[in-house]
Amino acid sequence: MKTLPYTKKKIVQIVKDYPTPFHIYDEKGIKDAAHRLQNAFAWNQGYKEYYAVKACPNPAILKLLYDNGCGMDCSSYTELMLCDALGIRGENIMFSSNATPAEEFVYARKLGALINLDDFTHIDFLEKNGGIPETICLRYNPGGEFRLGNAIMGNPGDAKYGMTREQIFEGVKKLSAMGAKKFGLHAFLASNTTDNGYYPALARQLFELAAELHQKLGVQMDFVNLSGGVGIPYRPEERPVDIDQVGREVRRAYEEVVVPAGMHPLRLKTELGRYMTGPYGSLVATVLHEKNTYKQYIGLDACAANLMRPAMYGAYHHITVLGKEDWPCDHVYDVTGSLCENNDKFAVDRKLPRIDIGDLVAIHDTGAHGFAMGYNYNGKLRSAELMLHEDGSVELIRRAETPKDLFATFDFMHLFD
Repeated sequence: MKTLPYTKKKIVQIVKDYPTPFHIYDEKGIKDAAHRLQNAFAWNQGYKEYYAVKACPNPAILKLLYDNGCGMDCSSYTELMLCDALGIRGENIMFSSNATPAEEFVYARKLGALINLDDFTHIDFLEKNGGIPETICLRYNPGGEFRLGNAIMGNPGDAKYGMTREQIFEGVKKLSAMGAKKFGLHAFLASNTTDNGYYPALARQLFELAAELHQKLGVQMDFVNLSGGVGIPYRPEERPVDIDQVGREVRRAYEEVVVPAGMHPLRLKTELGRYMTGPYGSLVATVLHEKNTYKQYIGLDACAANLMRPAMYGAYHHITVLGKEDWPCDHVYDVTGSLCENNDKFAVDRKLPRIDIGDLVAIHDTGAHGFAMGYNYNGKLRSAELMLHEDGSVELIRRAETPKDLFATFDFMHLFD
């Protein structure tokens, strides 16, 4: 059963100051997730989590995680700007980008960020735009399918990210000749997996590649970055990742590969977004309409512009009708927004308790890739973001957009010249 860190009574109070729809984040849940992850990898000297900024690029979220020991994984100029504005610089930033504009490399180097190169051709490009640092990371793509047992976890061969094995070796040789002294390896081979075996299998593969680079090329391997991919249970019946078990199994691979290869201590890094904040955010909306045609539809004041994952991927997000948690789920609804798109549905044929106009609903697990993927199609305005603090107080951490915000980039007077 999925739970929420608030009650209907609490939301009714909040709505008096902040109308729906809004995303609300659980401060305690986010802090606890950071500490669980850090405890699971505390055995590794130099371990650091780099939160994937793209998952929830709100300064209040980033500062909360930074204050609790996390660095930041950035992939764009403005994400770097966010970190810079918060005083997050140097090796507290991992810059992992692709098809990277020159000015982004220059800015990342100015901040002293760790650079993770996505492509062999980016070596010369980086030299001309920021220069080659002493410590640098290369992103690896092994190609083919990534399997755990008989299960296909991902298809790296179809992914646009990373270098081939041959390019990794040539890249390390070339970077060494250009002055690089220490190297990292990075790979992202599966997305949103709750299989406890994913990180250990990925770690072993990267450890073995690191050992081969160290032994054949004589280079110093400084770190391995396991990237993201550790998922969350969106459905109530799904089991969460056992992060302690994951940490133990990665340690086993480390002791079996890294230590005998003479690379200890080799620092570990992760770049989780969904695991860190996904379960600790929810989209709260109000029921505006009920429509009965060939199906029963419930229309909310939120839409896919506030949470696009269901429309884009057919992704499941659990829905709680606040105050009716114990009611029988004896009605079947499509829960929709108001966009002029038929895929603007948060749920299709979902069993829920009877819903009445004016009910408040919470759509779970929007703390990552929720607000961040919002947009202004149909002139829809992005909602507010709120932080539910541990003491029960609520803080506005991003105000809702207004029409003035939407029109700010237009030059209306020019239209009438």
